[in-house]
Amino acid sequence: MSFQSTGKFDLVICDIDGCLSPESHAPINESALSRIAEHNRKAVVLSDRPLITLCSGRPISFVEAMCRFIHNTKIPCIGENGVWLYAPAVNVFEMDSAITNEHLEAVHDASKLLREKYQASGVVEQPGKSAAVTLYHPDTEYLRSIMPEIRAELADRGWPFRVSMTWFYINCDLQHVNKATGIARLFAKTDIDPARTAAIGDTLADKFMADSVSFFACPANADPEIQKSASYVSPYDEIDGVLDILRKLDGE
Repeated sequence: MSFQSTGKFDLVICDIDGCLSPESHAPINESALSRIAEHNRKAVVLSDRPLITLCSGRPISFVEAMCRFIHNTKIPCIGENGVWLYAPAVNVFEMDSAITNEHLEAVHDASKLLREKYQASGVVEQPGKSAAVTLYHPDTEYLRSIMPEIRAELADRGWPFRVSMTWFYINCDLQHVNKATGIARLFAKTDIDPARTAAIGDTLADKFMADSVSFFACPANADPEIQKSASYVSPYDEIDGVLDILRKLDGE
């Protein structure tokens, strides 16, 4: 299913952590998130503004729940940094067909290796990932300190992973799957024009989003490096920044 508005943009692809919600365990600002839902309800009824969908490294079950909360009933959302598309209009989940059984075996083996190596130090894996491994430790500096070792461990075994750090997690993603490949699949499913698409992100992983759309923006809390790719950086943090960006898009 596609969507077209009478404005300059048809679609906004928004990250979740650091944008619509804190990446930490802090509560979500449900009042502000309800304003995102109201935006989407009006977009569907009035076709006068872009619809908002999601693109996140979170497990697809979390992304689906957020998709429901923000009342995106039409456009697929992206989970696990491109691994999954969830189509809310038909309630269908689709893993990237470029992920083979051999890739899934590498993910399983990497998960086992990292669990055996770091579990005693308090490192845990984020539950719910299908084709990636995400690691967490309450001491972020410790987690950051072991990232080079993890990258080297996986590379030495010839496993095809891209290892990167968000604010609080280490992501071990398949090299050929990312937010850009997920967005390309979204465009193919919907026929939405990339030239009429904006995106919002806050970390370096969101460079894949920035390179896939015609307008990229960040909330104030975004990593300074990803801000360099933005056409607009809001003076407000997280979801307040997203709401500010949406106001700017409405005025473009």
